[in-house]
Parts: sequence; structure tokens; C-alpha cells
Amino acid sequence: MNSNPSVSTRLWAAALWLLVGFFVLNLFGLIGSVVTNSFATRWIGTWLPAGWTTRWYFSAWEEFQLGDVLTVTFQVVFAVVLLAGLLGVPAAYAMARRDFPGKRLLMLLFLLPLLVPPITYGIPMATVLYQSGLGGTMAGVVLANLVPTVPFVVLVMIPFIEQVDPRIEAAARVFGANTFQLFLHVLTPILLPGVLAALLLVLVRTIAMFELTFLTAGPGSQTLVVALYYSVFAAGVRATQSVDAMAVIYMITTLVWLLIALRFVSPTQIVARAKQPSQH
Repeated sequence: MNSNPSVSTRLWAAALWLLVGFFVLNLFGLIGSVVTNSFATRWIGTWLPAGWTTRWYFSAWEEFQLGDVLTVTFQVVFAVVLLAGLLGVPAAYAMARRDFPGKRLLMLLFLLPLLVPPITYGIPMATVLYQSGLGGTMAGVVLANLVPTVPFVVLVMIPFIEQVDPRIEAAARVFGANTFQLFLHVLTPILLPGVLAALLLVLVRTIAMFELTFLTAGPGSQTLVVALYYSVFAAGVRATQSVDAMAVIYMITTLVWLLIALRFVSPTQIVARAKQPSQH
């Protein structure tokens, strides 16, 4: 009687691993084809390209002005990271330490930009930015990306702040520390790992944010992911190898920052911290 459940469990496990393996195989196949084509001299109807070259990367750098695009990308990303930290960390502290009327409603408002697809609120937001003269500018792109990233920082930081014993803050105030000194000398060293984790994840998220950036960016404020979109769908004839070379540059840029982010924090760590009860 115990053999049937065991057999069915093994079959389900085998089917699950087969499905996961099929997904991973397809994923690596897609990535591998893009990387291979970016180095191919000519690749039509054969298992391997006729030859190998790196000239498509130089071609993509000149054709798509990747130097300027990468400069704009990092300017936008670091501005978003800085402002999201300055706004999100104090807001998370207030949400974690204070009880006030409408707190749950405010938390719901923080959740909405993360739960709702960006395109649904991106179009009216882009309309407002263009009417106010910020559309198509670097400032408009930064403001648009702050809408989902500030709530993200708040939600990530609240569990970190709740783990700090309030008696530490009370002791600092007894010794004469004001709010600024409390943040700078007491809370910042304790919360630094959480802040770094949140901001690194914001960095990766902003690099990959397409919808909001696409709706608000102009010719001089396009990030790498938007420039990649235009390189694929813009009018004209261009070598697919150059487009794939640009895609590889985008993948490498995102992957490097993602690995740096995972070096400081793992998603399971954030979930575990969020499930831990508050100590105050």
C-alpha cells in the first residue's frame, strides 16, 4: 500500500524536474543563440556560424552610440538610487516606528505601484510630465522611475528597521542625540546592510525598467533597454549581429549588477526577515 504513493511522488518529481530542465534548456538556448550570433560573421541554416568576429560590437558601439547611451543610463540609475534611498529609508522608518491614522491606507498606496503593471499608470503619468515640460528630459525619466522604486525601498527596509531594538534609540536620546545624530551615528551603521541591499536591487530594477522609461524618455534621455528596443524596431535595415551585440552588452551590464546585489542579500533572506516578528 505504501508503494503507490511512493511511485506517484517519484513520477511527479520526475515530471517537475523534466519541466524545469526543459525551461532552463530553452533559456540557455535563447541566450546562447544571441551570444553566438553577436560573434558570427554569417550564420544561416547551419549549426555553427561560418566564422567568428568581434566587429559587430564595434559596429553597435558606433551605430547605436552606446557610449552616450551608457552614460545616460548610469546617470539616470544613480540619480534614482540616491533619491530612492533619501526618500525611502526615512519613510520606512516612519512606517516601522510610528502608528498614525491612515497607516494601512498609506501602505496600500505604497504597494500599488509594485502590484499594478507599470504601463497602466505610466501613460497618464507621462501625459502629466509632458504637460509640465518634464517629458523627454532626464528629470522626467528619474521622476517616473521613482514611482515604483521608493515604495520598493520602503517595503524592503521596514523588516530591517523592525529588527532594531527601540531601546537602542531610546538610550541614544537619553545621551542627548537628536534625530539627525540618531540616524547618522546609531541607525546608519546598523541598517547599512539593508540599505545597500535595497539600493542595489533598485539599481538592477531601474536598469531593466522599460515601460516607464520608454514613455518618458526623449532622444537624449534613453537608457540602454529603451535604446535596445529602438534598435530592433526602428525603421531601416541593420545587421542582426549588431543588435544582438547590443543585447549582449545589456545582459552583461544587468547581470554584473545583479550578481553584486546578490552578493549582499538573497531574496530568501528578505522574505525571512519580513516574516520575523517585530522586537518592539
